Amino acid sequence: PALMSCPQVQRALLALTVPLEMLQAVKGRMLQAMRKGLSRQTHAQANVRMLPTYICSTPDGSEKGDLLVVELCQSHVRTLWVTLLGDGNQSPQVMYKIFDTPEDIMKGKGEALFDFIAQCVRQFLAGISSPQHRLPLGFVFPFSCRQTRLDKAELISWSKGFSCSDVEGKDVVQLLQSAINKQELYHVDVVALMNDTVGTMMTCSMGGEPCEVALVVGEQRAPRVPGWWVLGGLRWCSPPLLPADTGTNSCFMAEAQQVEMAEETSGRMCVNTEWGCFGDDGTLSDVLTPYDQRVDQESSSPGERRFEKLVGSLYLGEIVRHALTALAAEKALFIGSSVAVLRTKDVLKTQQVLEIIDNEEGMAKARGALEALGLRPSERDCCRVQQICRAVVSRAAALCAAGLAAILSHMCQSRELERLVVNVGVDGELYQGHTRFREILQSVTGLLAPECTATLLPSVDGTGQGAAMVTAVTLRLAAQRREVDRLLAPLRLSRTDLERVQVLMRREMELGLGRESNANASVRMLPTYVCGTPDGTERGEFLALDLGGTNFRVLVVRVAQDDIRMASEIYVIPTAIMQGTGEALFDHIIECIMDFQLKQDLMEQVLPLGFTFSFPCQQLGLDKAVLLTWTKGFSASGCVGQDVVHLLREAAQRKKHLGLKVVAVVNDTVGTMMSCGYDDPKCEIGLIVGTGTNACYMEEMQNVGTVEGEQGRMCINMEWGAFGDNGCLDDIFTDFDRLVDEKTINAGKQRWARAPGWGGGWLGGGCARLRLPGLCPGRFEKLISGMYLGEIVRHILLALVKKQLLFRGKPCPKLQTRDIFQTKFLSTIEIDGLALRQVRAILQDLELQASFEDSVLVREVCQTVSLRAAQLCAAGLAAVVEKMRENRGLARLTVTVGVDGTLYKMHPRFSQHLQQMLRDLAPNCTVTFLQSEDGSGKGAALVAAVACRGAEPRGQPPLSPQ
Repeated sequence: PALMSCPQVQRALLALTVPLEMLQAVKGRMLQAMRKGLSRQTHAQANVRMLPTYICSTPDGSEKGDLLVVELCQSHVRTLWVTLLGDGNQSPQVMYKIFDTPEDIMKGKGEALFDFIAQCVRQFLAGISSPQHRLPLGFVFPFSCRQTRLDKAELISWSKGFSCSDVEGKDVVQLLQSAINKQELYHVDVVALMNDTVGTMMTCSMGGEPCEVALVVGEQRAPRVPGWWVLGGLRWCSPPLLPADTGTNSCFMAEAQQVEMAEETSGRMCVNTEWGCFGDDGTLSDVLTPYDQRVDQESSSPGERRFEKLVGSLYLGEIVRHALTALAAEKALFIGSSVAVLRTKDVLKTQQVLEIIDNEEGMAKARGALEALGLRPSERDCCRVQQICRAVVSRAAALCAAGLAAILSHMCQSRELERLVVNVGVDGELYQGHTRFREILQSVTGLLAPECTATLLPSVDGTGQGAAMVTAVTLRLAAQRREVDRLLAPLRLSRTDLERVQVLMRREMELGLGRESNANASVRMLPTYVCGTPDGTERGEFLALDLGGTNFRVLVVRVAQDDIRMASEIYVIPTAIMQGTGEALFDHIIECIMDFQLKQDLMEQVLPLGFTFSFPCQQLGLDKAVLLTWTKGFSASGCVGQDVVHLLREAAQRKKHLGLKVVAVVNDTVGTMMSCGYDDPKCEIGLIVGTGTNACYMEEMQNVGTVEGEQGRMCINMEWGAFGDNGCLDDIFTDFDRLVDEKTINAGKQRWARAPGWGGGWLGGGCARLRLPGLCPGRFEKLISGMYLGEIVRHILLALVKKQLLFRGKPCPKLQTRDIFQTKFLSTIEIDGLALRQVRAILQDLELQASFEDSVLVREVCQTVSLRAAQLCAAGLAAVVEKMRENRGLARLTVTVGVDGTLYKMHPRFSQHLQQMLRDLAPNCTVTFLQSEDGSGKGAALVAAVACRGAEPRGQPPLSPQ
């Protein structure tokens, strides 16, 4: 009734109440301010600074060892010796000592301040007779800094009564390390700098489940622990009840790629929001009351840190004081009493406000506080003062909740989660000691971020133990990083390594082209008898036959002046025919071709046909290829050792199909080059990077010693997958590559079967490597192609598990299964912007229980393996383009590469890495890449089209010795 009857009090309470709609608006503004702070473009203008801390992990419980902590507080320096036992951080042992900071030190020269801190460290270590082994030190520096590394941070500005000269803009870590060295404490290394908010998050991560958000509201205090022991004048226990900071701040684990002010692009990084300055640009003007305006005007920093002045414990007492002063002036309070005392700054403390809001003793506390000021409050006055205090504290809690909700929603959105479940470490007297504040903070956060489930955890000495945890985690990650780098170092090729591979490829190419040296070359350089590429004059209709498995395609390709149109149909080869006679197989193929031509109304025409035949063959001419062996379930009799084009022609005669004119038999690499050559006449190279890998290019006939003829050019099928089978790549073959190699047939080589006395070339396919005795993938292919990259990654992961660097060293039975880690997983895991949640999901499908850090490491392994593959492919291609340039006597070669294969097309970074390294290795060549569309179909038809332009194929195989 006392409140309802007083409109002035009602207006004051209404002004101090922020409705839910306004809190939602504040949350939205905070989100916008956070994004502004994260962006490199807008960071300089941001009020919520979103400073990177370079802390990229939380404790996992394995941390152990002795750690030193120095904490610079408002009135003292605290030094701590923390021992972690590797027991899940359940029982850290702490020794500490406190040194009062003289007033003149706080406002003197910066050098004097850091010398004083170093002297404190020396005295502390002397008092505990510390060992002389290396001591890592964590430095708690609760001021706004621009951090560029965990151990490098420039002070932006002083606050909290400090104003030391010659420090702002300088690296405070280096200043402390120099001061420590002056004390001849050379075994003490400053390894990490953090603020108190980060420490709060780290202490709450010590219980098993990680804590990824921290919130500090008001003065931080560590609880007293009874039963203290005295050891050399120092207390061995949890630290005492000590004030640290009276402001507010928050931090959280953000996706590293969103922290644009840092160089990290994977994983997560703790961001220090510095949200106390939120609203300095006027975005909180509709929340501010006249009482807040007066508090701001009387502060040492008018117009600054507006959010902190609404919620920080340094200011709540002042807000209440100004509200009471205004109500007294309106005759709503203290009638008959002199209220001049209320015009004195800081006469009402926040601690008193917090005591007044208590339900049971609050009225008595209000009376006591007011009478201590010389006021004579009535019962009604005490009631109204209590309500004002509750409104101020409730508003602070609600505004903190709006800020926390913004952080939680940002995390949920950036991780692409439907629901975020997270632990939030909270410290500060407003939260720790007052139920009402905690309840409002929890409930309002839930209302504003309903998609998030946040568990609020009280922090225990975030500034001390938390700093020790940051230091311990830093050391753990550094040790792991050294081990990981050592393990992956052989896969990380230098520029010199790649230049050597380029030289070796060039040497093997020359050997493969030589008539006498061809038999000993690992790169076979097989003639294809394709002696021209499309020039744009091709016209007409052409058939293509693509036979490579149980299904085969028949196509008609219509080449016009402006475009190419295709029609195709897929036909099935029944098992009985696949395993029957050759006559039945080729009769069936002809029947399907006739069916297709009938449907396309082509029966009356004699159309040239290009034949893609993806089985091991010895090519003796453009339209002659002898089958060496069947694969892929085929076993039709009477075919091995026979010319497949001849078999097809004989079947056409049996079926009386006279409209068939087979002019070319090709492989998919050549088809890829020809397919792209129609769209770009400069396309003179074909490249396949898929399940397998291969390349072809247009070589000068005079350099091809394996066929007769000197004029013009011929496409050479390199079959470069076998590059290195002679041992020339052994230096870059790692233990992981050897493990993969040992599990393949005919490990270490790619032996090509050759019929006695046959000349000519091999007809194979880059996309369909053959795993047969005598016909096996080569070493270069095992380093590059999609069939093997997943296996290389699997063996690396097993090594990391064995070294306890991955999956906590727990056995992973499914990871022992060959081919369980498919290459497609690399492509998915390396997608830019893919949330690590999705990486974890992929690993969980493999029954691998991955932590966040595990997911980051698996991604790094995938990136390392795929990068090496792309760079090696670039080195091989660099040898090709440089040879073409020198052949033609050009200062600069301009050429296009027609490329196909799932690895090139589907992997998110492979093509980019390949092209970049090719530019580096072949700077005198301008190389354009053009993705092929249907090299085995359209490409085969275009080979036929080029053959029919009027030019006869040049070059014949050398005479057989038989």
